[in-house]
Amino acid sequence: MKNIFKIAVLFIAFGSMISCQDDNKPNYQYMPNMYESVGYETYGKYEVFPEGYEALKPAEGSVMRGWLPYDYENTIEGKASAKANLKNPLPYTEENYVKGNELYNIYCSICHGVKGDGKGTLAKREKILGVPAYNDAGRAITEGSVYHVMYYGINSMGSYASQMTEDELWMVDHYVMGLKDALGGKPERAFTAAEIIEEMTEGKIDTDLNEGAVDAIPGPESEPMNAAGNEH
Repeated sequence: MKNIFKIAVLFIAFGSMISCQDDNKPNYQYMPNMYESVGYETYGKYEVFPEGYEALKPAEGSVMRGWLPYDYENTIEGKASAKANLKNPLPYTEENYVKGNELYNIYCSICHGVKGDGKGTLAKREKILGVPAYNDAGRAITEGSVYHVMYYGINSMGSYASQMTEDELWMVDHYVMGLKDALGGKPERAFTAAEIIEEMTEGKIDTDLNEGAVDAIPGPESEPMNAAGNEH
């Protein structure tokens, strides 16, 4: 009877040991740092890091995945070069135009006005003064200059490079140039034909999309549209 009791106790002890075992984690860790990483506080000061802080600067010359460097510097010369040479790489499609309209209403119209005439809500309330219209002869904006200003900002206007992606900036660029044409009384620009876009995507032809307008496809309405593509 005593032997049975001893055997039972041994089984209970052995079962208790097995039940506490974690197959995903070793029972004994002779070098814990090799198994469990040390958690550092963001922006915390630690001697282990080269500059003494957890948040290190990116390596020189590195770029974010999916992002391409902007080749024009934030200088007077850089702006002039962008104004003369930089072209919108996005096809002028209805989808891009409507999306540009939506983003414009979010970020730009409060100052520049729904029609791009410089009579936005803040301008009317005199919170921001001297906002020129897009067709102002002294500015003579181009696709390149509009993108450059949105990317870096100018005067009291800050940069929008962190709020919008590169494609979104170019969509707004399309819409801004459309507002400029409407203010200047120019004819509506026709959307780029789908077949031209497809051919260019496949590399069959080498034509500037900005000059690939097709008359058979209707262009945008003269009046600005809302985010759904309806006229105001």
